[in-house]
Amino acid sequence: MTKINYNKIKAALAEKGITNKELADALKIAPETVSSWCTNTAQPSIKRLFDVATFLDVEAGELLVSWRKRNI
Repeated sequence: MTKINYNKIKAALAEKGITNKELADALKIAPETVSSWCTNTAQPSIKRLFDVATFLDVEAGELLVSWRKRNI
């Protein structure tokens, strides 16, 4: 079964030069939570997605994979 990618948080962090731990610290959550988002094992809530976008100074939609481009 092919893993479906829903978000691009890992790529956005890399582009900004920010670590999972830095994001986790800023959001006051466990680094493991950010790691699970980066591997698409879990997905952030809508509120958390907007928190991530705010911290990274990007539009929330930029953190999502287009439904047309998902590996289904």
